[in-house]
Amino acid sequence: MVDPYSTLIGDLIDRLERLPGIGPKSAQRIAFHLLQTRDDEVSRLASSMIEARRQVRECVRCCNLAVLDECEICSNARRDRARVCVVEDPRDVFAIERTGAFNGLYHVLHGSLNPMEGIGPEELRISELLRRLSAEDIEEVILGTNPNLEGEATSMYLVRLLHDEGVAVTGLARGLPTGGDLEYADEVTLGRALLGRREFPAAEI
Repeated sequence: MVDPYSTLIGDLIDRLERLPGIGPKSAQRIAFHLLQTRDDEVSRLASSMIEARRQVRECVRCCNLAVLDECEICSNARRDRARVCVVEDPRDVFAIERTGAFNGLYHVLHGSLNPMEGIGPEELRISELLRRLSAEDIEEVILGTNPNLEGEATSMYLVRLLHDEGVAVTGLARGLPTGGDLEYADEVTLGRALLGRREFPAAEI
């Protein structure tokens, strides 16, 4: 079969298709949209991507995405610093913030335990969380991992790890669908899960 696209167009489609959630047809639509967009608009898009990649880093406190040393949430004096919600991904922070139901701080693990893929505790930002518990006046750690196998394994590992740290360890209420991701939950369901969070009993440790 003859390839209908030039090398440049085909390469653009191929690179777009490598992005998460972008299939072949979506990649084609985006590619042709870009090719028909004004040069200045495409330049601004490319510049935004390059600058974001250069300047965005991990917050020194919570490991969320940040431009300065601390992210906007950690540097906000109005946030409740006694409560920290532990999530797997920076996208989960955005999902929870949309609910308006949580005014504490966050800690981003950047993944979940998955021995099949070689992801153990050392690959996650768990040691940074333990340092925060030693240095900050944290009273409650809310485990906001995803309600799937890896997220539950990560949550149970943290429950055991934090047992002797002198903080309450709670988890999101089970209004969330099992096997899903927080970033796809609607605001009402996620907000209720936060408000109805439960403390892990000693039997689960």
